[in-house]
Amino acid sequence: MIFRQIAHEDLGCASYLVGDESAGVAAVVDPRLEIGEYLRVARYLGVQIEHILETHNHADHVSGHGRLAAATGARIHVHRLASPDYDHEPFDHGWELALGDVIVRALHTPGHRPEHTAFALIDTARGSEPWAVLTGDSLFVGDIARPDLAVEKEEGARDIFRSLHGELLSLGDDVEVWPGHLGGSLCGGPAMDLKVSTTIGFERRHNALLGVDDEGEFVTRATSGLRPQPPNFKGIVAINRGPLDRRTVDAHPLTPRQIQTLDAPVIDVRTSLQFDDAHIPGAISNTILQSGFGTRLAWIAGPDEEIVLVGRDDADALHAAELAAAVGVDRIAGYLAGGMTSWREEKLPVSKIERLTVDELHARRDGLQILDVRERDEWESGHIPGSVFVPYHDIDALPPELDADTPVAVICASGQRAAVGASLVQRFGAGEVLHVVDGGVGTWGRAGYPIQR
Repeated sequence: MIFRQIAHEDLGCASYLVGDESAGVAAVVDPRLEIGEYLRVARYLGVQIEHILETHNHADHVSGHGRLAAATGARIHVHRLASPDYDHEPFDHGWELALGDVIVRALHTPGHRPEHTAFALIDTARGSEPWAVLTGDSLFVGDIARPDLAVEKEEGARDIFRSLHGELLSLGDDVEVWPGHLGGSLCGGPAMDLKVSTTIGFERRHNALLGVDDEGEFVTRATSGLRPQPPNFKGIVAINRGPLDRRTVDAHPLTPRQIQTLDAPVIDVRTSLQFDDAHIPGAISNTILQSGFGTRLAWIAGPDEEIVLVGRDDADALHAAELAAAVGVDRIAGYLAGGMTSWREEKLPVSKIERLTVDELHARRDGLQILDVRERDEWESGHIPGSVFVPYHDIDALPPELDADTPVAVICASGQRAAVGASLVQRFGAGEVLHVVDGGVGTWGRAGYPIQR
């Protein structure tokens, strides 16, 4: 049996290549937009990708099923409730796909979406019972899927409860769980782990929500701490349900002069430290060198808005364009040819952002405004007294609580979101902006400085 997990590290998505080497056939489950790795692994193992399986219409990333079908001729399979506009083979609960000695069995598990389906894997050469289950967006490592991206949240939570207890928890404790998302994905909660797999038995014993046997209590707990819905999730679902998109990402090189004439936000994808030292005035910091670029970009750039990309070099910008397309942001006006170096060589103006540590923030706090750009549940669990709270993705103007003429220090949990927030408040008129870089509010609390809850 062939089994490979292929992760999209930036979005926390996991896809799978499953097949039978002796039969020379394989299937890909939940393909990501960039399909090169599937083709490489299939070629290396000597199998043909003949089937593409979708657990559901994804809401957080654009599927690669169109590209993969064009490249391989594979047939796309999805639950009939998905009702896509592309050519496919619909299936129902209990449907089985034979890949040589490998059987893929569909387990309809609604909740995250009505069509959601998990896939049990059976290696008949070794036994007749499932040894693993691809849980898609139903059961994660340490958490469950969010229930509010397709139906009313209480209805979704009730369906997830029944799917978990009626289908997934009926599998043996030794059955391996391979989820569709890893820690950091928008489709799960804050308890989702970065581990790549688990087992039914371990989750039964240690996943807090699986220990809730009362459906009403489960619904209350599953819906009480939901974070804001991704801004473009409906658009991504529409892309994934619509006619197959086989296009590749198109990004054109631009000169500094061309960028100056464009009315498009500039997304700087270098490290936040490089951004702080020098950047195009008005640019927004969003590095591709740490996970979550696509998630952050989906918040700060709408799918209908053209953007300009600036990296260390052309390769950075082209990689960022692929990551942007994966979240449905494919209106790329172009990228700065030669990277930021070409802007500096033209001796064009640059802006800077001062960096400071948590200890320096404490020492200077009386002369600063502090802006906390984390999520509401993080803010409520503890924040710096007197700080202003606006999640980074809600900054579309200078927050009215801030004075543009008084220095603003931007903080989050680690410095990563603070980099985005600092660039945004500078873009919207703050005269002096400081980026807290060596930690965040948790570091502040551990240092013994005051925390308000």
